[in-house]
Amino acid sequence: MRSFQEIQNTSYDLIVIGGGINGAGIARDAALRGLKTILIEKGDFAGGTTSCPSRLIHGGLRYLEYFEFNLVRESLREREVLLHTAPHLVRPLQLSIPIYADGARPYRLIQVGMILYDLLSYDKTVPNHRMLSLGQVRQLFRSLNPKELKGAAQYYDAQVVYAERLCLENILSAQAAGATVLNYVQVMGLEKSQNHLSTITCKDQLTGEAFTLSAGQQTVVANTTGPWVDEVLQSGEHPIREKPLMGGTKGSHIIVPKFPGAPDTAFYVEAASDNRPFFIIPWLDRYLIGTTDLPYSGDLNHVKADNQEIEYLIEETNRTIPTANLTLTDVLYTYSGVRPLPYTDAQTPSSITRKHILHDHAPEGIANLISLVGGKWTTYRQVGEEYVDAAYRKLGRPVPPCHTRKKPLPGALDQTDIARANAVAQYKSQLSLTVIDHLFSLYGSKALEVLALTEKSTDLAESIVPGLLDIKAQVVYAVETELAHTLVDICCRRMLIAMQGNYGFDALPAITETLSKHCGWSQGECDRQEKAYRTYIETQHQPDYALASAHT
Repeated sequence: MRSFQEIQNTSYDLIVIGGGINGAGIARDAALRGLKTILIEKGDFAGGTTSCPSRLIHGGLRYLEYFEFNLVRESLREREVLLHTAPHLVRPLQLSIPIYADGARPYRLIQVGMILYDLLSYDKTVPNHRMLSLGQVRQLFRSLNPKELKGAAQYYDAQVVYAERLCLENILSAQAAGATVLNYVQVMGLEKSQNHLSTITCKDQLTGEAFTLSAGQQTVVANTTGPWVDEVLQSGEHPIREKPLMGGTKGSHIIVPKFPGAPDTAFYVEAASDNRPFFIIPWLDRYLIGTTDLPYSGDLNHVKADNQEIEYLIEETNRTIPTANLTLTDVLYTYSGVRPLPYTDAQTPSSITRKHILHDHAPEGIANLISLVGGKWTTYRQVGEEYVDAAYRKLGRPVPPCHTRKKPLPGALDQTDIARANAVAQYKSQLSLTVIDHLFSLYGSKALEVLALTEKSTDLAESIVPGLLDIKAQVVYAVETELAHTLVDICCRRMLIAMQGNYGFDALPAITETLSKHCGWSQGECDRQEKAYRTYIETQHQPDYALASAHT
């Protein structure tokens, strides 16, 4: 049971509303620099747009088309930072761009783009690009559609396989540095006194308990709620702002099994139907395909890939790789999120800037509130640095140095580290090398803490479900150490078991048994949680056509 009495009586320098990647990055930076910080999130950490990316840490090659050179440079610099501060989660990824004579982007234009990309990443540690002739492409990628094929470009960006866990590590790092971090706490209203926010009314979503946070003139309030920014500004009796800041677009992805002709490298491909680039990416022995980019004005709490988007991604993949022959029945999982882009009246979605904006509400009569508009996965750390600098200036204090550019994330593990070798030696009698490697890929150096749980109770070394590498100790670790409160938290954002086959349904009996035995969950709570989990998967991740078929 969480207690809010002490929180209500505490004066904070910074109140962060929103626990996605940008809020997490801001809270971490602020706590490391010494600000008394609290972060509140209405759902789970990384529960919104943060958990719906293409899982790339990239410079934004496409942004060169819109001459956003500063954004590309910033993104490429931040890619390099993450490769060094989170090497257990962020790794180099080779991408290939097939080039077609009838495409919207000719060979020479892509070649110029590649040269610019290399120049803007002059301090990188990944290889430079290379252009491939038609003969080289045919030899390397025999399954590519050969019609009008002219060649290809190859270059490197980075992949974050477990994006949700990178966000979580920022949350846990903020907590370790002294920040208070609370998931399942929703802002119900913002109260103004003279020229600043004075009170934030909150509700614990787990118990229904209400409490307040005091926000005086010496408190900065960060609205980092992504596509919910306007909703927060309009909460309470007196909305802070009527005109929207956000004009988000919907991006959807599908996950499919490995298919005939599936590439070993990621493909960055131009869709034939609308010339929009999309990705075909190897991901955990499967393939991640996306994304779409559509205007969205629906319910932000229930965003789902619709049948048309899924068909679009399948058709474009089959057009690129004819041997794939993907159908709707091949789709294992879908996810969809709303990009928190700046509001605009009349632009095509893909042309809306991806630059972030720190919107200071002082001109609107709220001197201690700054809303973040936009913000990409790749640049979250830079956003945090900028925001905390701005917070210090608002507080009238000298701005101390930022530490996040070089400070590793909690699980950071150099490949030469002896921790893994020691773990293999210690636990090889209980667990296979494959399972131990899997744990290190998820948790980095924190895998040692997961493994230690198996010493306290040998049943925690057992597999959750045949065919998967996850063990029961991970369930206990999620609840005891990683702030998980629900089955959705555990399966979708701590272990990602929901994406590993049959939406995680096969794993539920072993998981609930473990929660009952080791975490004190009652049978009634387990039943309630399982029902809520199945509802969540149906409303967020199972395609509508599959649900319709199952119900007939």
